[in-house]
Amino acid sequence: MRDHVDGTFMLTYGNGVADVDIDQLLAFHRSHGKLATVTAARPAARFGGLLFDGNRVAEFKEKSQLDEGWINGGFFLLDRRVMDYLAGDDIVFEREPREALADDGQLLAYRHPGFWRPMDTLREVGLLNQLWESGKAPWKIWDDAHPANPSR
Repeated sequence: MRDHVDGTFMLTYGNGVADVDIDQLLAFHRSHGKLATVTAARPAARFGGLLFDGNRVAEFKEKSQLDEGWINGGFFLLDRRVMDYLAGDDIVFEREPREALADDGQLLAYRHPGFWRPMDTLREVGLLNQLWESGKAPWKIWDDAHPANPSR
């Protein structure tokens, strides 16, 4: 595989949808000079919270994406030299290589404040399909007349 990769390349787990600005992500990656950049995202909050006074419900707290922490959004920009972290074809990138890159100070996070959703469950796929069918899919950034030409 090393022979087929030259310079910077992208990797994704393929189980998420986002409106990441690839140009900004690439500029961020090139600006820090490290081997790897992970796109950090904030998951949509699914549940509201309860605040208690003893056992009495004192307040309902509406769900807020800002209450959630940053997570691995599953989109990476990697330098070819990341191949040195891959011990063989059986290696799982999200385990040893990713952890070693972080331990070596070679993994930085691009904080993506925009839309990001997983599509791991039937419920999540259904919600994403509803957005698509309604014409309100935030990740659709191309013009239907020119699908190969993003209209940014």
